[in-house]
Amino acid sequence: MPMRKKGKHIEGQTGPAVPEQDQAMPAPAEEKAAYDPLKDAYDWIHCIVVAVILCVLLFVLAARVIDVVGPSMLPTLEEGDKIIITRLAGDYEQGDIVVLKAKEFKKEPIVKRIVATGGQKLTIDFAAGTLSVDGKVMNEPYILERTIDRYDVMDPLYYDTYGIEPETDVTKDSVTVTVPEGQLFVMGDNRNNSSDSRVAAIGYVDERDVMGKVVFRIYPFEKVGAIYGVRQSDG
Repeated sequence: MPMRKKGKHIEGQTGPAVPEQDQAMPAPAEEKAAYDPLKDAYDWIHCIVVAVILCVLLFVLAARVIDVVGPSMLPTLEEGDKIIITRLAGDYEQGDIVVLKAKEFKKEPIVKRIVATGGQKLTIDFAAGTLSVDGKVMNEPYILERTIDRYDVMDPLYYDTYGIEPETDVTKDSVTVTVPEGQLFVMGDNRNNSSDSRVAAIGYVDERDVMGKVVFRIYPFEKVGAIYGVRQSDG
């Protein structure tokens, strides 16, 4: 017996039911776009360029790794320590450890501590081995030993280089100067084995020559941790 095709009866309609339409067949899949090697190469180049730009911005503005060279920052930092510096850690303040651009007699960047900033009056008393800023003797628990070595800072020619006059007689055991605006006076924590602002070849440091502030030590692993500037109010 022949099979009858099912249909749908429409209300009010006489006669045979209207056959249901077969289910719609899905449209054929669109053909894949032809491979374009030039477009693919362009996408790769674009990604590489963006990555390089981001790395440069991170390197210049955010953070970079510096190796400590020499003993001048003992006992705080040792030769071979790897430290992270950044320009995004705020203004440079007294007590901060900073990295300076290499000078003529140095091949590597220089790591020092800021002892006075622009406008501050600094007194170095070599007889007592102390530093005073704006009349207050500094508390310096981080130094290896008291400040005895004078280097060039007691030489009148040192001040001729910067066109300023010391505020005390440099032939005595102490000297007082006001640091020019926009400049920094820096010293190593190993006071008697450090080429720093007492040396004429370094002298006052322009803030624009600071590569960044030290914020973290990543090596050696047993000493990994944040490095904070020491404020006089902290002690």
